[in-house]
Amino acid sequence: MNNLKLLLPLFTFLGTYTICPAQNQLASKVKDIFPENTIVYGNIPYANDTLIKHQLDIYLPPGKIGKLPLVVWIHGGAWMMNDKYADMGYMKKTVAGFIDSGYALASINYRYSTDAIFPAQIQDCYQALEWLYQHADKYHLDKDRIALIGFSAGGHLANLLGLSRNNDVSSFYPATGRPHFSIRCVLDFYGPSDLVMVANNPDTVINNMRNPVSILLGAMAVDRPDIAKKASPATYVDKNDPPFFIVQGEKDESVPNTQSRMLSSWLTLSGVPNELVLVPNAPHYGVMFDADWIRTKLFSFLHAHLKN
Repeated sequence: MNNLKLLLPLFTFLGTYTICPAQNQLASKVKDIFPENTIVYGNIPYANDTLIKHQLDIYLPPGKIGKLPLVVWIHGGAWMMNDKYADMGYMKKTVAGFIDSGYALASINYRYSTDAIFPAQIQDCYQALEWLYQHADKYHLDKDRIALIGFSAGGHLANLLGLSRNNDVSSFYPATGRPHFSIRCVLDFYGPSDLVMVANNPDTVINNMRNPVSILLGAMAVDRPDIAKKASPATYVDKNDPPFFIVQGEKDESVPNTQSRMLSSWLTLSGVPNELVLVPNAPHYGVMFDADWIRTKLFSFLHAHLKN
């Protein structure tokens, strides 16, 4: 599918990388996005190493009181590009809305598929979440109120993390072992949900070793449906999963909107609360997804399932 150039033209790049190790120093690429006086702890290592891809940022509302519900941001980029600032550039009002509404926001890096194939990316996500859980008190986070938000490849990882967490998939765990955190809800923006279904498309862009899905899996999905199934969020849907808010463009050229529609159907059949928002005439990503009407729905969902 020219539908899965997957995610290659994806995300707005927001400038050069800026070291931001201390509180109250917003990186230049996000300085005009977060509300004034947002408290930030930047470039925190979460895996006891020095890899930039094993760092995260924490953003807190000014005048924080008590333990804050936490939203964890997982960036897109075909599993092979961008960083923890990506997607914020076209979601400015939503990002600011988290802080203004009293949520903490953490944004995480993870290893590229060009450096380490699956399941390295989901292992990194598990480790980052467990680090946040274990250090919640230090950063005024409520370890029992954690939500995920992901975009495209990051949506895939958010979905996979949210759905597999209660399935005890040991190969997804980092070297530190079984995690303790739980996920209250997932906000999915155009994340692939079934990589086996993706392989059914005859488009040669998909069925060759140079496409992002094949690079992620280390093999074409059509050749290794076992790996593709294991990497597919839809594989893990069951009645005990957290609620989902799913958003996708009607005219997405990178991920077919059937991916989101199918995920919503599986969740509904399993009795999992979910809301599907198909954005009329919208492409794969962009400012159309930061529209007031979508943001209103998102924060209503988030307040119901995380804040209250």
